[in-house]
Amino acid sequence: MSLDQPDSFVKHQTVTRDAFLGGRLTVSQPRHGFRAGLDSVLLGASVGPSARRLLDLGAGVGTASLVALRLNPDLQATLAERDPDMVALAQGNLANNNLLDRASAIAVDVTARGAERLAAGLAENAFDTIIANPPFFDGSAGTHAADPSRAGARHMDAAALDLWVKSAATSAAAGAQIIFIFPASELPSLLASFDQRFGAITILPLAPRPDAPATRMLIRARKGSRAPLSLLHTRALHEADGRAFAPAFDAIFRGEQGLVW
Repeated sequence: MSLDQPDSFVKHQTVTRDAFLGGRLTVSQPRHGFRAGLDSVLLGASVGPSARRLLDLGAGVGTASLVALRLNPDLQATLAERDPDMVALAQGNLANNNLLDRASAIAVDVTARGAERLAAGLAENAFDTIIANPPFFDGSAGTHAADPSRAGARHMDAAALDLWVKSAATSAAAGAQIIFIFPASELPSLLASFDQRFGAITILPLAPRPDAPATRMLIRARKGSRAPLSLLHTRALHEADGRAFAPAFDAIFRGEQGLVW
């Protein structure tokens, strides 16, 4: 739901204020370019209640982290984002939602060398939960979005994706959980990167409706584990008829509960 109260924005863009979790969160984000939606909420809601130190890689304006912070009052978070304009919006969103005492946004390229990430303030072996909604289309294929921020949020090759997973592995403490959300069609590349570094990989397919194929995947793994891969039953976001969300997802989008998986 857009509250549509635009402010001036760096690079002469317009910012909208959008309500999430049934109004429990208000998120400022650019009107044009990549905009947070259901994927961001699902990613944030996928963080379990035992999480204490969260890292959001490529956080954008911070929607996924904001969701996780709102659902878990014991959580502390670091939002890592390379675009300084998005970092400023993320920091403002933390302030506007009274979360500055529990989280901060830092400007860092998650695909940079380890020394550069450290210099930017991204600690190693420090987080018990890491989340990401990385760019998901092969950068060498298809037509890129005209808006640079939208193109950057949607296009990345397999080598760059592997750097995201490597950064997650470096930042994760022993036993940490790593959670990504990704299109089903692009899953093989992500799964290959996860399999090199993590165990206890769990895949949750998400479909629009019960009779439709899965279009999104939540993939969770644990650093240091040797447990085998698990493929969970597909869950449908919507009821079979109409546009209503299935009860479990409706409760998530209203901010009443997290995702149990």
